[in-house]
Amino acid sequence: MIELGLSRISRLVQQTSLSWQAIHIAGTNGKGSISAYLSHLLTSGGVRCGRFTSPHLVDRWDCITIGERVVQESLFRQIEAQVKQRDQTLGIGASEFELLTATAFEIFHHEQVEVGVVEVGMGGRLDATNILKDVLVSVVAKIGLDHQNLLGNTIEEITREKAGILKRGVPCVVDGTNSPAVITTLQDRIKELNIDATYTHPETPSEHSPSLGQLFSKLDLLPHQQANMCCAVSALKFALPKLRPDAGVDSLLPQLSNVEWPGRLQSISLAPLIAREEPILLDGAHNTQSAEVLRQYVDRRLRPQAGNVTWVIAASRGKDIPELFGSIIKEGDRVVTTAFGPVDGMPWVKAVEPEELATCVRSFPGIGEVQSFGKDIVAAIDYASREANGNPLVIAGSLYLVSDVLRHLREVKTSS
Repeated sequence: MIELGLSRISRLVQQTSLSWQAIHIAGTNGKGSISAYLSHLLTSGGVRCGRFTSPHLVDRWDCITIGERVVQESLFRQIEAQVKQRDQTLGIGASEFELLTATAFEIFHHEQVEVGVVEVGMGGRLDATNILKDVLVSVVAKIGLDHQNLLGNTIEEITREKAGILKRGVPCVVDGTNSPAVITTLQDRIKELNIDATYTHPETPSEHSPSLGQLFSKLDLLPHQQANMCCAVSALKFALPKLRPDAGVDSLLPQLSNVEWPGRLQSISLAPLIAREEPILLDGAHNTQSAEVLRQYVDRRLRPQAGNVTWVIAASRGKDIPELFGSIIKEGDRVVTTAFGPVDGMPWVKAVEPEELATCVRSFPGIGEVQSFGKDIVAAIDYASREANGNPLVIAGSLYLVSDVLRHLREVKTSS
């Protein structure tokens, strides 16, 4: 279960030397992409950089990278065991995420990173990562309604929780594409703390950096990708002078075109898992904002090819299914429902029953065939692939579904 608060993590890391500086990132959507951009830019600039994001994608340790490489499993397990032993000895009763956070922070110290790019797990004010003290810059990405049972029922309440990472004396970067209610709430907190703030505006990238404007003109980016890049570049402009006074931000920006963020608008071949040569779109969209991003991508890049799309979907329990899928699944689309399996380290996360999900989707106006495949993900994808017959196929609705698909693909490649 999820228990927000800083008392347990404070005791857990009391003996940990937080010898590195941090860039702290909160928000509902975009945190992971901004983290990936920043980690890549810093590493390209010669800074020894660690990154901690959540949840993991395939293995529990792949949420921690050092110099853009996933931490070695042996090191992860060694330090995780030490952290768990400390938790048991002191009788702390830390949550899974608190244990993971402490493990990541100790790995950063062990690997002598100069800066850790750290993504908030949930919220901000009471999130375990908010134990950070030596922060170079705080970043607030796009904020939307999510986890209302823990963070608040209104966008203002949720924003105040996420603004809890802002600290006196630490500059911040805010995604300027946020709604007026979010911006106003953040401005109140920023004024209260009397800190420097940059509000990013992706429609004028050259204001952030001349090189960024040139990059946008070369790359075919969606609006959210531009917004996330602007946040990363603005944060780098605060952080890099403190880490490498002689380094130039502009010279590093071409590296942004090389950044990949698996599981988010990822075009991938699933052969030999299934007999399909054409790529499949894999996306972990799991809330209204990320679903809107997926809709924009599908409508712009995939529907012009064939009109209708075939979907393989799953969702976590508690999600508003019509809100999540209503805008992306359209008249004439085929849908196959399935369910992801147990989530390592998060036993409280459960999938919606596939037939329940199918019943809900069937109520959407004009939807084509809807088929439930239970929990057999591979069978669901194989059937959907045959139905798609080379036309667009999208797997979406949950990052945990994406994780299971990538895990199945790795297993079949390893055994072949």
